[in-house]
Amino acid sequence: MKTFHKIILPVSLGALVLIAFNSCSVGIPKGAVAVKNFDAKKYLGRWYEIARFDYRFEKNMDNVTAEYSENPNGTIHVRNKGYDYVKKVWNESNGEAKFVKDKTEARLKVSFFKPIWAGYNVIDIDEEYQYALVAGSSLKYLWILSRTTTIPESIKQRFLEKAKKIGYNTDELIWVKHNQ
Repeated sequence: MKTFHKIILPVSLGALVLIAFNSCSVGIPKGAVAVKNFDAKKYLGRWYEIARFDYRFEKNMDNVTAEYSENPNGTIHVRNKGYDYVKKVWNESNGEAKFVKDKTEARLKVSFFKPIWAGYNVIDIDEEYQYALVAGSSLKYLWILSRTTTIPESIKQRFLEKAKKIGYNTDELIWVKHNQ
């Protein structure tokens, strides 16, 4: 009986922590609202990262792109690529995204290291699906994306104002260079 408790208790606690971590990590920041009437097929393809917050997975990266394609099972294949200008190497990560609810709401969860998932929430997009503002699970993660390596000033200001209203400190955004 003691052996059973020595095994089951740590395993149960580990499972609870994993469940709690996963359920919290696919959230959306308070005040942010995912785009409704989202067209996932129009979102597929290549996006250029225009701005982001600094975090360890993209540290020292420029020329960052994200490519989205549909997997046969209906999930979305995610391919992120960027150039580490310190190490002078290209880095690539492949992952998978799934819709949190239904495909018409731009709330997704993405994983590059299963079983760990993180929130990916498109909170603003233009009508032609050329520019997108993406929120992570918390105010630590924000991306401005474009189909080209630049973004019109009017869209940039629209996205920055929206992010500020939600609570993002947009002064800390890194503006990504695209020169390769």
